[in-house]
Amino acid sequence: MGRLSSHSRRDLARRAGVDLDDVDRLIELGLLHPGPGDTFSEADVRRARWIRGLEGSGVALEDMAAAVRDGALSFEFLGSPAFDRFSGHSEVTFRELSERAGVPFELLVVVREATGFARPAPDDQVREDELAVVPAIELQLATGFRSDVIEGWLRASGDSLRRIAETEAEWWKTEVTTPLVEEGMHEGEMLGAQADLGARMAPLAEQAVFALYRGQQEHAWSQSAVEYVEAALERAGLISRLRRPPAMCFLDIAGYTRLTEERGDEAAADVATALSTLVRRSSAEHGGQPVKWLGDGVMFHFRDPGQGAVSALEMTEGVAGHGLPPAHVGLHAGPVVFQGGDYFGRTVNVAARIAEYARPGEVLVSQEVVDAAAGAPVMFTPIGPVELKGVSGALQLHRVARSG
Repeated sequence: MGRLSSHSRRDLARRAGVDLDDVDRLIELGLLHPGPGDTFSEADVRRARWIRGLEGSGVALEDMAAAVRDGALSFEFLGSPAFDRFSGHSEVTFRELSERAGVPFELLVVVREATGFARPAPDDQVREDELAVVPAIELQLATGFRSDVIEGWLRASGDSLRRIAETEAEWWKTEVTTPLVEEGMHEGEMLGAQADLGARMAPLAEQAVFALYRGQQEHAWSQSAVEYVEAALERAGLISRLRRPPAMCFLDIAGYTRLTEERGDEAAADVATALSTLVRRSSAEHGGQPVKWLGDGVMFHFRDPGQGAVSALEMTEGVAGHGLPPAHVGLHAGPVVFQGGDYFGRTVNVAARIAEYARPGEVLVSQEVVDAAAGAPVMFTPIGPVELKGVSGALQLHRVARSG
């Protein structure tokens, strides 16, 4: 926790994104301590930024200073190597970076928002970690990428990483900080102890996330390569592909809202966790992918409608076997639009309406799924034309069961 780098007061203010008056006030209150020659460390930069952020959240500086003097609170933990990954502000503003790099200001705004912070003004300073994102955007623009496509990539990346970071923060609280306090540590001791563990854990967690990301890349790139190869062979007359439109699938838990009201949010969260494990495994085994979680259910994309029907049966049976509230599922096959990590279009809407119509424990599919599911080990029983809310015309629906 030594002073590994030296910054003047002005440098400290710039890198922390605070005013010089703020720095003077923090020193006056004993929350910052200048080193030899009136210099400050990188840890002091973090302390200034974090303390200023706490004040912005409604915690009075005077109260923090009193707690530090009494030994009830300490910000020394911010000197741990675990926090070295968090960057300061650069000297360049968003306006200057936009002009220098040729990147539209509105795209640079998305970079800031993708990291979880509020929209910047043109003359706000760019963070150093945000600068690291810009070369990828420059190359994309130079290659001809549309700005809206780049924005979608940034937002999808930011949202996915936000979920990872929030999940980490939650299990860090339940598995590390809360047990330390329960063992008798006061908050100041706990913050120091957890920072030491964080210094060891953080690089391993980053390594794990990066490895998982590369695995997901390989999966997505391989699927794209398969599609390109099949198309090339078909054009050459070497194969004849059986054209099957993708299927969208919605699985909903019956009575989820009532369960939350009767047994509380914790019970509902337990159901969601068990459901997540179950449906991810089943959908992956059948070429499907959970797209998003909807509170009381899940939306899936299946490349093969027949395999989607098989997976839907497995999931409803698995839900029942794990003692969860019964599930009801709807599938529809047809063209979809993929954008920003999500799927859109009539196919999605119809699938959702079919799921709403299905009874607990039932899997219903459209005629389009039946037509594209040749060879799937399931039986389809027609239940007649059905009028669905928000869908024009009657749809021929089928109930799905296992063959034999």
